[in-house]
Amino acid sequence: MTTERIVRMVAGLFVAASVALGYWVHPAWFLFTAFVGLNLFQSAFTGFCPLELILRRFGVPSAGGNGGCSRK
Repeated sequence: MTTERIVRMVAGLFVAASVALGYWVHPAWFLFTAFVGLNLFQSAFTGFCPLELILRRFGVPSAGGNGGCSRK
């Protein structure tokens, strides 16, 4: 599995989990949903993605394309 697929999977998991927590636990969890969305938005312009940096340190290969957070 590549860094790009993992980033998308983790982002989707975080959004789904925070929406569920916001609905069933406390509405403040929707702020986490907004944080994830803003981070994805900024990474589209800057190419900076903290999770991708962490994954690369652990040796997870990159797909080498334009996907994920990397800007080529």
